[in-house]
Amino acid sequence: MSRRFPGWFRQAERDLAQATESRDAGRHELGVLRGPSGRREGGKALHLKLGQEASRHVVARLVRELALEVDPTVVEKGRVLDDVSAPARYPNGHDEGAPFEHFGPLESETALRHAREIVEFVRLQMA
Repeated sequence: MSRRFPGWFRQAERDLAQATESRDAGRHELGVLRGPSGRREGGKALHLKLGQEASRHVVARLVRELALEVDPTVVEKGRVLDDVSAPARYPNGHDEGAPFEHFGPLESETALRHAREIVEFVRLQMA
C-alpha cells in the first residue's frame, strides 16, 4: 500500500474548499473546475490505499475500477463531473467565449455537491 494516500486525500479536501470559495465569490467556472479536482484526488487516494494503480484522470473510471463494490450512482456523479471539467478550464470548450461566461450557480453547486459526495464516499472507505 502506498503511503502517499493521505496526502492525496488532504489535497482533495483542500480542492473542495477552494471550489467552495470560488463559487461563493461568483467564480463559478472555478467552482466547477476545482470540485472535480477534489473528487479525482480523493479517488486516487483510495486507489493508493487499496494498493492499486491511480494514474487515471477520468473520475467515473477511477471510481468504477476500485477493488470494492461501488454504488452506480457514485460512478454517474463522477461522469457528470468528467463532462464539465474540460469546458470549465479551456476556452475552446464552448463555441465562443471564455469558461466564466458559460457557468453559473447551478453548475457550480451541482459540481460541488457531486464532488463532496464522492469525497465522502472515499472518506468512508478509507476509515
